[in-house]
Amino acid sequence: MRRKHAIFWPLALTLVLADCTTKLLAVEHLSPPHVPHSVIGDVVQFTLAYNPGAAFGVDLLGTSSRWLLALLTVVVLSGLARLYHRASAADVWLVVALALVCGGAVGNLLDRLRSPRGVVDFIDIGVGATRFWTFNVADVGVSIGALLLAVALWRREAAADAANAAAGAAPEPG
Repeated sequence: MRRKHAIFWPLALTLVLADCTTKLLAVEHLSPPHVPHSVIGDVVQFTLAYNPGAAFGVDLLGTSSRWLLALLTVVVLSGLARLYHRASAADVWLVVALALVCGGAVGNLLDRLRSPRGVVDFIDIGVGATRFWTFNVADVGVSIGALLLAVALWRREAAADAANAAAGAAPEPG
């Protein structure tokens, strides 16, 4: 158990701290919003933006989105907490994935609770007028963590199916 905690908590807390720090720096140094600041030509820019909606700026909930998304984040975090508590200390990739997703979710949740303007985004990638969605450090953690989580859960299921097959049992329905 100690190994699991020693991986999860420092990683999750470091991500939250890095996210909050970079967002504060973005607001301080990149204001006003929507003015690009070149980092690597026009490919990587820092552009302050506020996202009151969900991922990729999707805002289907209007003025209620701030509180509904905050509530949804808490519900998702509680489900991830159950998965974390069930994870074994040997399942390092699952613990890393959960730390990244949880740390990123908490970083964006803090923004949502702190300001009605929305989550601070500032990393702006693209070429010329063709831009990806503006995002932040928490979004990077959630994205990488979600990918690792999917792989870790897929591998866990494949290992369970292989163990069942070796024991002569039928694989669990997928």
